[in-house]
Amino acid sequence: MNYLEAIVLAVIEGLTEFLPVSSTGHMVLASSFMKIANNNFTKLFTVAIQLGAILSVLVLYWKKFLVGIPFYIKLLIAFIPAAIFGKLLNDYIDALLENPITVAIMLVLGGIVFLLIDKWMNNKEGNSIEEPTNAGAFKIGLFQCIALIPGVSRSAATIIGGITQGLNRKSAAEFSFFLAVPTMFAATAYKLLKYFKANGNISKEEINLLLVGNLVAFIVAIIAIKTFITFLNKNGFKLFGYYRIIAGIIILIIHQFFYPLTIL
Repeated sequence: MNYLEAIVLAVIEGLTEFLPVSSTGHMVLASSFMKIANNNFTKLFTVAIQLGAILSVLVLYWKKFLVGIPFYIKLLIAFIPAAIFGKLLNDYIDALLENPITVAIMLVLGGIVFLLIDKWMNNKEGNSIEEPTNAGAFKIGLFQCIALIPGVSRSAATIIGGITQGLNRKSAAEFSFFLAVPTMFAATAYKLLKYFKANGNISKEEINLLLVGNLVAFIVAIIAIKTFITFLNKNGFKLFGYYRIIAGIIILIIHQFFYPLTIL
């Protein structure tokens, strides 16, 4: 991986991590096009630069993380399901990450769900709430487990989960941001540990690439979060639903007729 490739992936991470379009799916596809996806460091990089995105949430919502113990209890409750299933299904998830077609199919299916959810929300927005209960937080955590499948989108799954628990669009999106902090930190730490066990060390060049990647992801994620919340309040999820469907279909067409997308 060179610095240009690192910056491209970091921009994709920053733009898509908190949008309901699947950051992992987009990075899998981008690294496949750049022919670097089968590199072990690339697999580490695409997870480790999530730290930059995490920092953007802490910077933008720092007051929320000072509200008290009940807030952290809800995050812990919501985090537990994905932590358990992520550990149990890690090898299976890694195999799915090597299949861009899975990403494409999940993009299309998720887009259809978003169109249906958006229509449903137009009739329920006035009855929505701003904070999940502990039971609601656990159910949102179960939705997050669905996002272990590449292309589903952690943000999409948890936002939909929040909406099913009565949250309004803005509150569902923000709880998704907050839940990303422990989830992405744990995923990054686990991936780093696996990388060190497998490779023994990390070079100075790789450290520099990670630093650049996290910095770019941090800056872009701040812009993306602010833009997403504003857009969501005005327009809902419809555009994201159409984007997912169109992107998924284009990927399937490219793979089938022009450029077989494989990272094996």
